[in-house]
Amino acid sequence: MDANPVTRPALTGTEVYARELARRLPVAAPDIEWVFYAARPAEGAELDLTVLPAPRLWSQARLPVELWSRRPDLFFAPSHVVPFVAPGRTLSVVHDLAYERFPSAYRAFDRWYLRRTTRWALRRCPVLIAVSESTRRDLVELYGADPARVVVVPSAATPPPPGLRVREARLAELGVARPFALHVGRVEQRKNQGAALAAVSRVPGLTLVSAGPVVDADLAERLQASGRARVLGPVAGGDLELLYRTASALVFPSLYEGFGLPVLEAILRGLPVVTVRTSSLPEVGGEAALYAEGPDDVHGLAEALRSVVGDVAVRKRLVAAGRRQAKGFSWEKTAAGVVEVIRGLLAR
Repeated sequence: MDANPVTRPALTGTEVYARELARRLPVAAPDIEWVFYAARPAEGAELDLTVLPAPRLWSQARLPVELWSRRPDLFFAPSHVVPFVAPGRTLSVVHDLAYERFPSAYRAFDRWYLRRTTRWALRRCPVLIAVSESTRRDLVELYGADPARVVVVPSAATPPPPGLRVREARLAELGVARPFALHVGRVEQRKNQGAALAAVSRVPGLTLVSAGPVVDADLAERLQASGRARVLGPVAGGDLELLYRTASALVFPSLYEGFGLPVLEAILRGLPVVTVRTSSLPEVGGEAALYAEGPDDVHGLAEALRSVVGDVAVRKRLVAAGRRQAKGFSWEKTAAGVVEVIRGLLAR
């Protein structure tokens, strides 16, 4: 398995996915010998990594040398990239095709590389794993994939650590005042924080708190200058747990998501969700969320926020639905689904 995503300093959705799978695959299939390759050690990952140092071109040069030397029965890439010269059977996971749906959000080289590696994975792998039905539809619609060759194994989210205590006084240190609606994710046009702010501004007394790396500095500046938003940038795990526990709602009007990890994170923490009926978000939110019809439906987002903030019965209904919805997702289920696909390939 390519475990290199685990070693990156900033853990976004694909990095978390690789880390959680690497922790659970040996438990899900102890009869299989698992080897986890990376270009560098991973601090605090609690994984037995086989480190193959290389200054550049690790996925396409250094890793293939090792694979040709070792000749594994199967090579597994948990985030798109299958080396162009990998030997033997291969399996890859496609998380989303955001670079096709919103190409302007990506640099030209990144678009080219993502298109090339995803099309190569589709050609090279007998089966591909998609993390949602939405991503599976995109592969069929945009790349002409055979639906029978794309298996949906839903992703998951990490629940809060048991017994974790948070200090509400930390909110003041972060410059956050209650009540607030939380947005989790990179600050960029695709995440649509502009619509989130417009909706929050229609709810008296409510502010928007954005937690995530700033990709679009102009957007971050507009949010901060509004007087109704607080842009925190990347936040530590404990601070994020505090925000999830003290927010009035998660507001998540993203233009496109392959899975929508923050929605499931909020549901696992009993936080009501306001989102939109696009891409994978209804799959993840189910009945545990209130929906606007589209990312530009500011009125619908605002009305949903008013209901969540002001109606105790609505909050209780969403929290109860969230407990049911959360049962459908876990990293153990994801690992078991991946192992089932792997066993099928090994049996061929």
